[in-house]
Amino acid sequence: MKGGMGGLFGGGSPEYSNTELAGVPLTGMSPLSPYLNVDPRYLVQDTDEFILPTGASKTRGRFELAFFTIGGSCITGAAFGAVNGLRMSIKDTRDMGWSKPRNVQILNMVTRQGASWANTLGSVALLYSVFGVAIEKARGAEDDVNTVAAGTLTGMLFKSGSGLKGVARGGLAGLALSGAYALYNNWDHLTGSSSSSSRLY
Repeated sequence: MKGGMGGLFGGGSPEYSNTELAGVPLTGMSPLSPYLNVDPRYLVQDTDEFILPTGASKTRGRFELAFFTIGGSCITGAAFGAVNGLRMSIKDTRDMGWSKPRNVQILNMVTRQGASWANTLGSVALLYSVFGVAIEKARGAEDDVNTVAAGTLTGMLFKSGSGLKGVARGGLAGLALSGAYALYNNWDHLTGSSSSSSRLY
């Protein structure tokens, strides 16, 4: 009947299946959500989904990272010192049988070495963080110059009790470590710049 009425009035509309319509692109039309009468493209967020205070940076600064640096250094030093103390104590008491005096001596060595290394690395991290924050505030900029300067001053101050030679050695050690760290952070940028310059020439 439907085909007859279509033929009577000059040709009816063709009928298509869902599989035939599935591959037809909707040119100039926006796909609508089947549950909301909203274009899903308006729901895509191209920016960060958190609100920052006015003038705040999207990355954590040296002051925020200082707490993580100091705490991580203390924990790392304690773990390394405990392992080193266990190694030293087992080596020193290898002639003793497994008894209570040996266990006490091993425990004392582990705790002593753990506390010593935690104090050392924590002090270095504290000095580095203080110098880094102070230099950043003084210069008004955050770059690798602050990192290298803070590392150098940290080494110099940490070894200040060993005389001028100790200060020089500490400064060189801090300069080398902080320079290596800055180079590691910028390695991708440096390699990308060198490859792009080689392509230009």
